[in-house]
Amino acid sequence: MRQINWVTLMFIVAFHFGSGFALANPSLKLILLALCVWFVSLCPGIGAGFHRLLTHRGFKTSKAVEYALTVCGCLALQGSPIWWVATHRAHHQFSDRAGFDPHTPNDGGLWAHMGWLLIRTRFQNPEILTMYAPDLLKDSFYRWLGKFFWLPITVLGLSLWWFWGWQAVLWGIFVPVTVSWHSTWLVNSATHMWGSRRFETRDNSRNNWWVAMMTFGEGWHNNHHAHPVNCRHGHAWWETDINWYFICLLRSFGLAKDLRS
Repeated sequence: MRQINWVTLMFIVAFHFGSGFALANPSLKLILLALCVWFVSLCPGIGAGFHRLLTHRGFKTSKAVEYALTVCGCLALQGSPIWWVATHRAHHQFSDRAGFDPHTPNDGGLWAHMGWLLIRTRFQNPEILTMYAPDLLKDSFYRWLGKFFWLPITVLGLSLWWFWGWQAVLWGIFVPVTVSWHSTWLVNSATHMWGSRRFETRDNSRNNWWVAMMTFGEGWHNNHHAHPVNCRHGHAWWETDINWYFICLLRSFGLAKDLRS
């Protein structure tokens, strides 16, 4: 019998309710705040940091910049960097193999989108982290974030409450986290079900333009599965890849090098 991750479920429900309360009292300032946190958490954070740098090592940067990008990624509240990287590397190894891929639609579309987070699986086993993220486990900063990945967004939330009040917390924390969850989950689900295929990969990955728009470039998923280590996912001129543009911006300031594209 499958065991439910009750803590995860309660947090997901709470953040959805908090987002609903926020939408009842919008303002331009609060909407801009939500957009800002959403962008920082998904572009420098998840897209450039967790995914293209930590998981695939598609470019090189200093430890200071790497840690800064990682902290940005923690604002998306998608788990610890070690767990995120290990899970994504396992996804690439077993992509779309039912029962092995952590989140394949071959186990169900809802499962791929969010169900896999709500049920305890072998990917909550510490041995999986050791197997798929040994490089990060050697780093004391990432081991510390393994326990305290929630701290950056907690500090941000307390700061927003202190200066702007509870509405700022709802708009600056609950809304962007909820949107970032579904944006990233759509990469796991939608881009393995709907879209076009430029490359005949061994999985069902697809390029999906509207997921790419929501994730700043992560929706060009077939391109990514064909060339996993490349930090450029948009291959054609019209395949907007803001995460790639951000990495190029880092390079222009001398903060990134050896970009694999």
